[in-house]
Amino acid sequence: MKYRALLLAAFTFLSVSSGMSMAADNKQNRDSVKQKIQMSLGMQVTSIGDAPVPGLLQVQTDKGLFYTSDDGKYFLQARIFNLDEGMRNETETTLTKMRIDGIEHFKDSVIEYKADKEKYVVNVFTDITCGYCRKLHNQMEEYNDLGITVRYLAFPRAGINSKPYQDMVSVWCAANPQKALDEAKGGENVAKASCSNQVAEQYNFGQSVGVNGTPNIVLPDGSVVPGYQPPEKLLQAIQHAS
Repeated sequence: MKYRALLLAAFTFLSVSSGMSMAADNKQNRDSVKQKIQMSLGMQVTSIGDAPVPGLLQVQTDKGLFYTSDDGKYFLQARIFNLDEGMRNETETTLTKMRIDGIEHFKDSVIEYKADKEKYVVNVFTDITCGYCRKLHNQMEEYNDLGITVRYLAFPRAGINSKPYQDMVSVWCAANPQKALDEAKGGENVAKASCSNQVAEQYNFGQSVGVNGTPNIVLPDGSVVPGYQPPEKLLQAIQHAS
């Protein structure tokens, strides 16, 4: 009995040691891949882990979601579909979760136009210089009448070293951000204002989840409708996704 117990203890020790060694090797390899991507491509890697496809790693960066081979030799911008699950878009599934989690982080720094009889909430990446963003904004009452609350996140398309970025900071920092946004989208000059804000963080977050234009509408389930949508069509899109 004592001999069997010693064998069992030895086997358990070897198994645990082997598992710890493999985990350490995996971490070291992923750290190496992360460093290679950051040095070679100038991207900031926020997360790296197993991809849905064996042999690939899934890499979340400040510029979007990508994949690499295990050794970091090959870098892929792709969509992965699961044939056994009815062509489920595995890449979009990951991005959907990223959007929902990220939007929750910014819930206190959006500019909100709340529906009196709220049924749905959409989050819209917007730019005050964007023509279709202004068209959407001009119909805000119609969206609200359909029970759609609109929450704006800042996405200055020209980047964070641009005048639109500075203007959007002033809008977000205004005493009445909603009024300032109405005026900015109406083509009026933006009064300068400054404060602690998350405009840059919202812009960077948008890039990390694939936003490359405005308006970019995130539906309640985390899926995206790119571009302007008339009120009734947006309602249909929300209901279809629910």
